[in-house]
Amino acid sequence: MTQTPTAHTPAQGKARAEFTVPAQHPMVTVLGSGDSLLRVIEKAFPAADIHVRGNEISAVGDPKDVALISRVFDEMMLVLRTGQPMTEDAVERSIAMLKASENGTSDGQETPAEVLTQNILSSRGRTIRPKTLNQKRYVDAIDKHTVVFGIGPAGTGKTYLAMAKAVQALHSKQVNRIILTRPAVEAGERLGFLPGTLYEKIDPYLRPLYDALHDMLDPDSIPRLMAAGTIEVAPLAYMRGRTLNDAFIILDEAQNTSPEQMKMFLTRLGFDSKIVITGDVTQVDLPSGTKSGLRQVQDILEGLDDVHFSRLSSQDVVRHKLVGRIVDAYEKYDSQHGTENGTHKGGRTKRK
Repeated sequence: MTQTPTAHTPAQGKARAEFTVPAQHPMVTVLGSGDSLLRVIEKAFPAADIHVRGNEISAVGDPKDVALISRVFDEMMLVLRTGQPMTEDAVERSIAMLKASENGTSDGQETPAEVLTQNILSSRGRTIRPKTLNQKRYVDAIDKHTVVFGIGPAGTGKTYLAMAKAVQALHSKQVNRIILTRPAVEAGERLGFLPGTLYEKIDPYLRPLYDALHDMLDPDSIPRLMAAGTIEVAPLAYMRGRTLNDAFIILDEAQNTSPEQMKMFLTRLGFDSKIVITGDVTQVDLPSGTKSGLRQVQDILEGLDDVHFSRLSSQDVVRHKLVGRIVDAYEKYDSQHGTENGTHKGGRTKRK
């Protein structure tokens, strides 16, 4: 897409830009079905006037707004050239990235097109890729570092992207196996009252990991890979005493580890292995008085060579839009009332 000079003179203090969409790109791919993508841009820049005639798009308004609108369409065209469709969510995230860059609140040079076109894994007719700048940096950190912590609220793709990188590493023979683990917080009396074998009792805690695997691998191959030990899904307690070589190891729900469990897990690292630890420090389910190993480890390992902390926020939530707003609402409430997740840090609900 190009910005072209125009003979039309905008009002004083206003700027005007015109764009020509190349003929090989149908306008519906740029504007969206029923102009849905265009409406997203108009909503983000309410003071600007955007008009479409044929394959020509014009924008008139504040010079900064017009410049950003121009960049939005340029980035959209770069994405479309890769054959990837634009969605309303992708346009919203592109605008947010460009505005953050313009306002100086972004500390990187990555463009929306670079973020949205980075493929991690293609499986079963779908492609897994980062959707936000922080997600891209998280994925890049996994490539560059041996131990990576992905810390952030629910829905930010911490575990899902780590799983995709693990499967990618297995396919490319960077590792010989994948080990997925998470703590079973209630592995005391509550689990004891559940019927069935030990594996049947811990299965609910590991189910989210199985669900992610089914998204990324042929479901028929998973039992075979697990039987061969190529993929192992086990509770954290089963890691004690082991040295894990040639493996991609993921510890999920790490906020529910004790400091002792975190140290135990980190020291399982063997040769030619990679560890990714994910968790949300605002959703600790440990008994009152038990410190979270994920909270403590940030003070201990921050700045250590080949260890990286990736921190995601509500802006990186890729679930329903309301999830991000819920996360923000809880953070606001907690900051005002000195609570965690709306409750006193001792565990009792705050009463007024």
